[in-house]
Amino acid sequence: MANRSKIEWTETTWNPVTGCSKISTGCAHCYAERMSKRLKAMGQPNYINGFQVTTHIDMLNRPMKWKKPQIVFVNSMSDLFHEDVPFPFIENVFQVMQQASHHIFQVLTKRSERLADIASKLPWPENVWMGVTVENQDNTYRMEALRKIPAAVRFVSFEPLLGPINDPDFTSIDWAIVGGESGPGARVMKPEWVLKILEKCREYDVPFFFKQWGGQNRKKNGRLLQGNTYDEMPGEIKQHTAQLAKSA
Repeated sequence: MANRSKIEWTETTWNPVTGCSKISTGCAHCYAERMSKRLKAMGQPNYINGFQVTTHIDMLNRPMKWKKPQIVFVNSMSDLFHEDVPFPFIENVFQVMQQASHHIFQVLTKRSERLADIASKLPWPENVWMGVTVENQDNTYRMEALRKIPAAVRFVSFEPLLGPINDPDFTSIDWAIVGGESGPGARVMKPEWVLKILEKCREYDVPFFFKQWGGQNRKKNGRLLQGNTYDEMPGEIKQHTAQLAKSA
């Protein structure tokens, strides 16, 4: 059975890697780190090392067992392109995604440099979406690296959005997700930062997904932006779903 996710822009999570380390300001209040400590305390075997980067060979073929097509977020509890994840293991993950073509896989990283370095050595089937996290202006360079990746869908997660993004360039970008930080110590996200990204998405005809305002009480603050809910997704997902229906 797949691990159903509460993350609004996906359906299922798959964690062949767990654990990570902080590399930028968006990592300060990492939910995965908090969750890893909790799962370790609960005796979950995959979290025996806490938040230390750990690969799980036994998890590699899990998506092959899911018969129902899923939208799968890869490594919600880690970063597949972390420097401590061996390249052969990353290659194995991509091979599984290629074989499990009935699913859509969403891969998200802050480590765009390593992504760019090894992208040419990896298969890029149409069901693999590649994204980078951009939490403020200082990290927009990750978008430049993403543009060069031969993925069918390239997306940017502005989450947690911690500052304004000055004139974001969505050339060769297929999707944008925006969300505020939630949980203990959550930092404020200003409406004008979100609206600027929405404006640019409209200019570039890029689907816009507004995940949450965040804050200490995530549910109370909600997902409405100027009275509207934005759940836009790339057009490829509709095409993919239609193809699956025909082949059923």
